[in-house]
Amino acid sequence: MKRIFTVIVFALITTITTSQIVINELDSDTEGADFAEFIELKSDTPNFPLDGYVVVLFNGSASGNDSSYFALDLDGFTTDINGLLLIGSTGVSPIPSLLIPSSTIQNGADAVAIYLGNATDWPEFTRATTTNLIDALLYDTSDPDDTGLMTLLGITVQTNEDEGGNGTINSVQRNNDGTYFVGTPTPGVLNDGTGFDFNGISFTTDEVQYLEGQIMTINFTTEFNTTSNLNVNFTLENGTFGTNDYSGNTMFTIPAGSNSASVQIQLLTDGINDGDEFAKIHIGEIPSEYNLIINDVLVLVEDLDFTMANFGTPLNPTFGIVQSTAPAGYYASLTGLSGSALRQELQNIITSDNVRAQTYNDAIDILKEGDQNPLNSNEVWLMYTEQPRKKILYQSMGGSSVGLWNREHTYPRSRGGFFTIEYDEVVDGRDIFVTTSPDSLRHGISDGHGLRATDGPENSSRNNKDYGEYSGPAGNLGSWKGDAARAVMFMAIRYNNVDLVEGNPDNGTLGQLGDLVTLLQWHNEDPADDYEMNRNNVVYTWQFNRNPFIDRPDLVDYIYGSLQDVAYDPSLNIESNTISDIKIFPNPSNGQLNVMGINTNTEVTVYSLVGKKVDNFFINGNQSIQLALPSGIYTLVFKNDTFTTFKKLLIR
Repeated sequence: MKRIFTVIVFALITTITTSQIVINELDSDTEGADFAEFIELKSDTPNFPLDGYVVVLFNGSASGNDSSYFALDLDGFTTDINGLLLIGSTGVSPIPSLLIPSSTIQNGADAVAIYLGNATDWPEFTRATTTNLIDALLYDTSDPDDTGLMTLLGITVQTNEDEGGNGTINSVQRNNDGTYFVGTPTPGVLNDGTGFDFNGISFTTDEVQYLEGQIMTINFTTEFNTTSNLNVNFTLENGTFGTNDYSGNTMFTIPAGSNSASVQIQLLTDGINDGDEFAKIHIGEIPSEYNLIINDVLVLVEDLDFTMANFGTPLNPTFGIVQSTAPAGYYASLTGLSGSALRQELQNIITSDNVRAQTYNDAIDILKEGDQNPLNSNEVWLMYTEQPRKKILYQSMGGSSVGLWNREHTYPRSRGGFFTIEYDEVVDGRDIFVTTSPDSLRHGISDGHGLRATDGPENSSRNNKDYGEYSGPAGNLGSWKGDAARAVMFMAIRYNNVDLVEGNPDNGTLGQLGDLVTLLQWHNEDPADDYEMNRNNVVYTWQFNRNPFIDRPDLVDYIYGSLQDVAYDPSLNIESNTISDIKIFPNPSNGQLNVMGINTNTEVTVYSLVGKKVDNFFINGNQSIQLALPSGIYTLVFKNDTFTTFKKLLIR
């Protein structure tokens, strides 16, 4: 009899132990990019240890097959004085005890469950089960009931977080009787409004960013006055930002009866360009009657030891300072070729056996180096908006891109058929690479010649539009247009099944981008400068190929313009010092044209964009001429006994 009683008691204790944790609240769908999603657990008793428990998320979609996609061990965590444990992303306030990445929790129809066990028991794609199940919540955002997942978890109700069409501002919350309702989220607080009221700790800084050498004032506050002295330590270390970058006391004290305290941190100058850095204000351990409203706030510290290049930005271009690093003879095989043979040989050069492909995440470093602002080595130059931005302000995840920069595909990835694979998430540097070919279309995703640093919102505005259809933000000066033209011209040679066409093809047409006429005009109006030559040299160190339309801009005419039937002869097209002294202006022109730099009788032949001869005359010395030509782009061929050269002219 005594033995039976012992078994009954053991069973009762086991039942109580395994039924103390429930899912108290869930917010799976929040405004923006789900930076404020959370799961809240509740124990029957306060300060309950959660060792031996695991939270598992299930995907109820057809592709998810009612299987796990995320599992989280709770070992080492306890519920608080109200019996709550908050699990969530960085946008949740108060700060969760257990942080998970943003956008982890799917919107449904899905489920969250608590099991006895470990995360290793739940590898991805493990089917839901009632074995060792403690509690489960099946939810959706206006989706049909997932009866299969209901059966697997033994649940009869699926709760709609989007009830009333307010999914992004509502959460699913548990009543005390075990049912669920939908309402305004209450993370870290009992759903019925009872329980202990924590005193929240927060802080602000007197500036949003600082220069080396400045003083940063951090103001710490509590929601209401403290009843005793509150002494809390904090840290500022983050990545390369360490204790050698600042001095000052990293503890604050809020006296009893007060709710604020300030600390001053001296930011140090070291005479070394470490790059701009983020200090991270992290509050450490706090008393149990407090919680954190915010934490882990990044504060930008600008390094003043940046360097400057000896060449200009695209807005203030310089020419001839940066020389091409193309190996001797790199383009030698092009001489004498024309038409399709010239195009094929050009592709052979830029897709030779030693050409390298890097990962898509390596491309970020390519852009940091290649698109570096000549005026500040800690910044990149943004293409469409024609402005600098700090390298450290790269958009590393989804969500708002305001104030951040990211990778722009000049030839849109959706138009070119470029795509990523899992390996593209790796950052392994320039010396680790894969081989590539003209048919390696997916490598267009990370090709440094086709990528540029751009403002995040402006990248979205461009989307996958043709050039001409998209001409940049209002008020831009067009300093990027020739760069974009030469970039997509490269891509169309580099990869098979990628082409440039006249007009504006349907945006859904794979492998076609327009408008070629516009791109030719942009190439002529915005010639390759030192900035573009420098980035060509940089990309070459990563990929071992070059953009030939930067090294030899005249090739544009032979591949896309009026000289496609003419045999390529670099001796006629690479300008000597004498030839470079020839200037035509204004350009664009309304027909009136000034020519300078001619000191002998010279024949001038004018060709249309399609290669038709439309005018011919002679000049001798500096001269002003009137051309009776309709609007368009023309090639002027200057020829005498000494030289032959070409100039582009736009007639408006």
